[in-house]
Amino acid sequence: MPQHASNTPVCHDCDGFATAAITTGTRNRDGSRTTLRVTCPACQGTGVTRLVRKQEVSV
Repeated sequence: MPQHASNTPVCHDCDGFATAAITTGTRNRDGSRTTLRVTCPACQGTGVTRLVRKQEVSV
């Protein structure tokens, strides 16, 4: 019997990849790369967003 995937709302800004590791190009003393962790500002690093209704504007 087929199983259906859950319908979780994925962040449209980061597509669910909420945290990225960016290399700075320098190396530490042990030879490993120096990295920066950057989180998505829209979902604050969770990867999911709440569904928000679009606001209607009446003139």
